[in-house]
Amino acid sequence: MARHRSHSVEFKRQVAQEFLNGETLHGLAKRHDISRQLIRIWVAKYEAGALDDDARAADLIQEYEARIAALERLVGKQALELEFLKGALRDAPRPRSANTSVITGPAGCRSREDVG
Repeated sequence: MARHRSHSVEFKRQVAQEFLNGETLHGLAKRHDISRQLIRIWVAKYEAGALDDDARAADLIQEYEARIAALERLVGKQALELEFLKGALRDAPRPRSANTSVITGPAGCRSREDVG
């Protein structure tokens, strides 16, 4: 059964640099337990500058994931606050004598001009 591993951009860059510094494909493949063809692909990407693009994309993804996690924590906190306030509102005693209708509102009090 084939193994599927993912390697960091730094590791790929390191292996490509080792090859370009004179290491053999066979030696690198054996030492890192990866295929020679994979090393050739990484070296081609390294020479084309594609590994730098991959590193920038990985940094951007990591930044977005951190932002998403912060927003998820904020949403969770707000959901807890809403549930707490709903419970407090449900359990709060309501005065029976006051009119609490949304349409009519509370009974108004007369001003001194209205009384006299």
